[in-house]
Amino acid sequence: MQKYSVAIVGGGAAGLTCALALKRINKDISVVVIDGGERLGKKLAATGNGQGNVSNSHLSPLNYHGGGAALARAVIGCDYKLPFRLFNCLFSEDEEGRIYPSGRQASALVDSLLRELIVLGVQFINPARVSGIKRGFELTLSDGKKLQADRAVLACGGKAQKQFGTDGSSYALAQSFGHKLTALCPSLVQLRTDTSHIKPLKGIRADCLVTAYCGGRALGSARGDVIFTDYGVSGNAIFKISSCVSGVEGCTLSLSFLPDIAEEDIARDIQKKLALGYPSGELLSGTLHNQVGRAIIKRGGSDVKNIVRTLKNFTLAVTGTLGFDYAQVTRGGIDCADIGEDMQSKLQNGLYLVGEYLDVDGDCGGYNLLWAFASGVRAAKSIAEGL
Repeated sequence: MQKYSVAIVGGGAAGLTCALALKRINKDISVVVIDGGERLGKKLAATGNGQGNVSNSHLSPLNYHGGGAALARAVIGCDYKLPFRLFNCLFSEDEEGRIYPSGRQASALVDSLLRELIVLGVQFINPARVSGIKRGFELTLSDGKKLQADRAVLACGGKAQKQFGTDGSSYALAQSFGHKLTALCPSLVQLRTDTSHIKPLKGIRADCLVTAYCGGRALGSARGDVIFTDYGVSGNAIFKISSCVSGVEGCTLSLSFLPDIAEEDIARDIQKKLALGYPSGELLSGTLHNQVGRAIIKRGGSDVKNIVRTLKNFTLAVTGTLGFDYAQVTRGGIDCADIGEDMQSKLQNGLYLVGEYLDVDGDCGGYNLLWAFASGVRAAKSIAEGL
């Protein structure tokens, strides 16, 4: 039976980063990465629409959610430049603080990472799934083969985007050691809504301040693009707000168009157009996309105050999400109450859990990848110190 110093289950961002950090710390540590996919780092190669949004300079404690939010804050700290030290490439930053490889090609970043891992002597077993793991550690693969390791790292990912190999089935590995699984919901995902007021708006994009409500209580808000679709709404603002409403019944979205313009100024512009004899359907012409303006007027009626009120509070009832297949990340995961700041299990010495596998989800904009990298590196440092 083949034996390694460290066996890493999962060849995604967290697992590959952990392997890289381990070999950079001590090249004599034998490391094997086991993954179910034909290609390692497949989800990482697709991140940021293929451009590789790996971090964000606007990092703050408020960017992380879930039961492990405090753990994420402690592990990451203020180090948004971690990818600069991990990867052999240059990076650039956009106006929203999002950090990308300067070539804007995530697949090239993955190729570079895998190339270094091969040079460092990391072993890969893929495509292969781990069907069981025993204390000690003995890992059983789906084909019946077994291997041993002094330390084991579970970097299996969540349940989002099963096309990249993360279907949630690997949570059972942590549960076999007594770890608890929290409720799972899709996050950073498009929302299904009542479409009765937005059917003519399909494909139109608008800058909005979006606030989510449930039972009269504000759950959160986000500013950015809203894209109207045949099922509801998409866009950056919707991805940001989705973590607040996913899995919550009876939520409503309030879309505030023209968030930087005061209601009095909008009302004054409408009054001016009325005085000039504009038809009612064109009172917001030149102010908003014509179709959006007509939808607001149709809903708000001919009264100027009602038009402005509707423009600033265009409500949509949320009926659900597009689900895990379309979500960028999983909300929920293995309960972090039993995970130390060194990413080691409190229930089993030598077992480490990292990345999206845990109950941590970040905002849209590179925060989830930063968590994956940081947790993988933190686990590697702890493992190297103990071997």
